[in-house]
Amino acid sequence: MREPLIAPPGLKNVIVADTALGDVDGEAGFYHFRQYSAIELAEKRTFEEVWHLMFTGRLPDPAELAGFHAEIAAHQGIPDDVRAVLPVIAASGGERSTLAGLRTALSLLGAGFPASWGADPAVLRDNAIRIAAATPAILAALHRLRTGRDVIAPRADLSTAGNWLWMLTGSEPTPEHEAAINRYLICTIDHGFNASTFTARVVASAGADVASAICGAIGTFTGPLHGGAPDRALEALDEIGSPDRVRDWVRTKIATGDRIMGFGHPVYRTEDPRARMLREIGQKLGGPLIDFATRVEAEVVQALAELKPGRELHTNVEFYAGVVMEQCGIPRSMFTPTFAVSRVVGWAAQVLEQAEGTKIFRPSARYVGTTPPVPVPARTA
Repeated sequence: MREPLIAPPGLKNVIVADTALGDVDGEAGFYHFRQYSAIELAEKRTFEEVWHLMFTGRLPDPAELAGFHAEIAAHQGIPDDVRAVLPVIAASGGERSTLAGLRTALSLLGAGFPASWGADPAVLRDNAIRIAAATPAILAALHRLRTGRDVIAPRADLSTAGNWLWMLTGSEPTPEHEAAINRYLICTIDHGFNASTFTARVVASAGADVASAICGAIGTFTGPLHGGAPDRALEALDEIGSPDRVRDWVRTKIATGDRIMGFGHPVYRTEDPRARMLREIGQKLGGPLIDFATRVEAEVVQALAELKPGRELHTNVEFYAGVVMEQCGIPRSMFTPTFAVSRVVGWAAQVLEQAEGTKIFRPSARYVGTTPPVPVPARTA
């Protein structure tokens, strides 16, 4: 019998699949979607163009983009059967349960989706569009219902970023805020084989329908170790309170070994390129919050250099994502759902790619329990 390979905890650095969708180079501080720099795409393109790129492998020409916009618009509303149950879903949990509500709603939306194994690729693509297009409206509706306000329908004349701000706040988004959220959404569409993406691929490898794979990814995304630190990073700024407390707060955290939210990343060994871009966006939008955040960042870097020489700890995407979303008027309870608005497109693209194959993920586990076989004891009277 061949000796089985033993993977490291968490499958760290283990290659489990081939993909043409993108990759992350943590040593170089670079990641890409298809053949393009993700950050350059965020700076030069719209979310819908990058969505098209992820689904088709190419950036659209003007005619293709217009057709893609129309396709998205046809599915960005909430189906009647899903709309009918949203008040019940919204009432079933607190403000941080919005993603769980999305998972429930998408399960209903995809109840009639066919299994991906052997299905027409065009049907699977349509299913993926329907899931990703409806997600922002469902999330915004759950938030507004939970906070006692009327649901706002999406507008066909707005971009995905513009619609997200419109449906959340009920106010016409400013061009600056729409552009900022557009760039945030693009830069978070996909990011290698993270836990939720891997979950989506595993579910799809079994031939399950698109909705099931996306719901599995959302379930993983809700875990505190994965999807949601943007609001917790801002809570750290709240805890500091004022600029005169920054130095003592940071040094106390480092001395006690406490984690500083918004710093560090399991892949990047340099500055997170998403954090760098979002810092620049925040500085362009301006205000006391971004000034405070950059001061905290500088203090952390300086304190580490003094107290932990040789240990580099950079801001990650969550630190400045929270700042930018706060600047744009997004409620803190909706920071992680905003992340999901973009990431659902990446999950869907990963599911479509996985559906092209027929090999199910079937790893092994190493048994570490009591050595078998142990005789089954007789029943006691």
